[in-house]
Amino acid sequence: MATLNSAYRRLTAGYLFPEIARRTREFAAANPDASILRLGIGDTTEALVPAVVSAMQDAVTQLGDVSTYSGYGDSEGQTALREAIAALYQSRGADVKVEDVFVSDGAKSDSANLQQIFDVSNVVAVQDPAYPVYVDSNVMSGRSGTKNNQDQYEGLVYMPCTAENDFFPALPEEKVDLIYLCSPNNPTGAVASREQLQGFVDYALEHKAIILFDSAYAEFIQDPELPRSIFELPGARKCAIEINSFSKTAGFTGVRLGWCLVPTELECEDSEPGELHKMWTRRQNTFFNGASNVVQAGGIAALSDEGQAQCKELIAHYMENARIIREALESIGLECFGGENAPYVWMKTPAGIDSWSFFDKLLGECNVVGTPGSGFGPSGEGYFRLSAFGHRENILEATERIKTQLSL
Repeated sequence: MATLNSAYRRLTAGYLFPEIARRTREFAAANPDASILRLGIGDTTEALVPAVVSAMQDAVTQLGDVSTYSGYGDSEGQTALREAIAALYQSRGADVKVEDVFVSDGAKSDSANLQQIFDVSNVVAVQDPAYPVYVDSNVMSGRSGTKNNQDQYEGLVYMPCTAENDFFPALPEEKVDLIYLCSPNNPTGAVASREQLQGFVDYALEHKAIILFDSAYAEFIQDPELPRSIFELPGARKCAIEINSFSKTAGFTGVRLGWCLVPTELECEDSEPGELHKMWTRRQNTFFNGASNVVQAGGIAALSDEGQAQCKELIAHYMENARIIREALESIGLECFGGENAPYVWMKTPAGIDSWSFFDKLLGECNVVGTPGSGFGPSGEGYFRLSAFGHRENILEATERIKTQLSL
């Protein structure tokens, strides 16, 4: 008799972004004349840069000729792409080697798949609020109990990120085994300093814990003093895995390409250095046949000098959007965070309105979609996220509506 994975029953609601889409569809059906502008999900909107398009077109042409056709590649990724990724990190003083790099179809899947090389009994700590996949995937894997009356899953350790601690968590008071950190943070837009990250590296080394560090928004950091990689810090190679992506920096949200860095020196409580690296290699060789050859060609182009210059223009477009959003919200007296080193603006909801009620209010009064902070975890209640990913004319129109139509 087949039985299901009962851990899925512990999930208390649908995944955040499909729920936003459902509510938006219902509003649109009830208000067919409404012109809805979406500043919710972090999906890129601008075209792929020319260097990437050209490289991918060339790759397709090669696949159409038997003399240049290629089939399966290495599950770890094409050597040229791995070398380019490692070189990018090395140019910034991060201690990364080519053999650390594993190319994937995106950071979201890596953040869940990496759990497979760790025992289900590991205690997981997550920033709160956080990208929902960190929590939900661990619940699905059986590392939690049900939700309690604080809206937290039993068995997971929540590390609150609030205005009082500048949206970066304190070190866990108890011993934990796996630690999810994201910098620049999604959803708050906060960026960890070297001192803050070093504290977590030192904690992980002391407790033989592993940090899963999501740096998918690192290219949006404008302040050169802030670290873009955890591997800029001493000791990280023994205790950290880094996850990154082409999605936001090169517009690959629908193209799908990312990577993770699993150092050969990485070790946990019951392993020797190198074992986790071998286990992840075996996992990828077993479950994954590698990212698309065409897409990897695009990734190589994005990391070329020409591609980097073009991608920086794309990032500048989104960061200008973030400035416009933040200044518009502040001009009507709303308290805002983020938007300076990340493409998200994290605002405090007015007059104590809860997050989902503000979602309905913004949609109803301004026909603008955002993301309720409570969808990212209990510490996100009372906050709201607006995304800078959008066409400039839509950003200007949305912010004008908020300034003139939102009742405060």
